[in-house]
Amino acid sequence: MSSFNRTVIEEFRANAGQVGGPFEGSELILLTTTGARSAKPHTVPLGFAREGGGGDGGGDGGGELFVVASAAGADRHPAWYHNLLARPLVEVETGTDAYEAVAVPAQGARRDELFARIVRAEPGYGEYQARTRRVIPVVALQRTHEVPVREGGIAGKLLDVHGWLRAQLALVRELAREEPQGAGAASLGLQLRQHCLAFCHSLEFHHRSEDAGLFPYLEQRHPHMREFFLRVGAEHRAIARLQEELVGALDAPGVGFSERVERMSRELEAHLDGEEAQLLPVLRALEA
Repeated sequence: MSSFNRTVIEEFRANAGQVGGPFEGSELILLTTTGARSAKPHTVPLGFAREGGGGDGGGDGGGELFVVASAAGADRHPAWYHNLLARPLVEVETGTDAYEAVAVPAQGARRDELFARIVRAEPGYGEYQARTRRVIPVVALQRTHEVPVREGGIAGKLLDVHGWLRAQLALVRELAREEPQGAGAASLGLQLRQHCLAFCHSLEFHHRSEDAGLFPYLEQRHPHMREFFLRVGAEHRAIARLQEELVGALDAPGVGFSERVERMSRELEAHLDGEEAQLLPVLRALEA
């Protein structure tokens, strides 16, 4: 991170999103992506546009946010754009709020419409486009489903994660069932790709955390559950194979892709239901 960006980020977080210097009077967000190669968090301050607005708008209002990968008109996309293509789940910080989102670049006519609207409000982006042959991307930051808090403690955390995974997979199923046709095909395909990757990466992280942390801890306290943990570990490996097939099919999600998503949904729902039935009483007893 450049020292300039670091200073802006620190000032942003210390002053509820307000910064001075060259950005004084401007409204910014902080976008945190995961490094495509390093797998480390990477935060940048960015201007933004809002759905239904003319350009930059208040970060705490309603509506989908968009950011522009202008890189000041450079001939290469900024690093954060490459990161979100590899790892679509990002964190957005506004002046007073922080939330997860899935980053989805706009495509075709949708991208051109959004970019034209943004340029009308902020002509500098048009100047950046004139400097480079690359098509400057416009990226939608689609806020992920917020799961209602059902209870506290470790049991509540498990339910929160499971609820998020169920909601994200339901969205992937919905997108996969839509038939991509005509001008909207590219945008639908990219939405499906980004949301599917966000789901798959989150599921992988969740299962890895269980296998390496939660399950060994619980097995030490409850040796009689060893067979259950062995079975659940086998389910994790089977689901990981389905996940790999899904990710591998994203480049051409046509025939058979929806069926793969449906199979993943059946397997995962059964797995989550079985895991909750066995683990929730144990986790609740830990905090009783």
